[in-house]
Amino acid sequence: MSVNIEFDGKVYAVLIPASYKKEGVEFFTPDDYSQQLAYISHKENTDIKPHVHQVVERSVSLTHEVLIIRKGKLRVDFYSDNQEYISSLIIEEGDVILLTSGGHGFKVIEKVEMIEVKQGPYLGERDKIRFQGIEDSQVKYMGLV
Repeated sequence: MSVNIEFDGKVYAVLIPASYKKEGVEFFTPDDYSQQLAYISHKENTDIKPHVHQVVERSVSLTHEVLIIRKGKLRVDFYSDNQEYISSLIIEEGDVILLTSGGHGFKVIEKVEMIEVKQGPYLGERDKIRFQGIEDSQVKYMGLV
């Protein structure tokens, strides 16, 4: 099962745990997200027809990030748009998370290898506002169903 991580009715992230399994194609994001996230599983010899993508102008005003954890454990700290700490979550090998709103920070719990996917072009420090995060003693973990 995928998990929407919500605070005060707003989705901050979509998590696909490494244990998620389902046959076929399932999108976890609404059509208005600038980054779409899907899980795809097909049986052997399934044909996926060749295709090209059409040129479609899109407008992106907020960067979404996808993290694919290849190895290790990473703590994700969630913050409101006002930079107030909300809660934390541990993600690990095989997990995929789409960060959709609010702020976030990370703490490497076990040596991590991950892939990040986001809209471009990446503008470096012009893309973000950095702020002081929490101390380890302030961490509170969310309970996921």
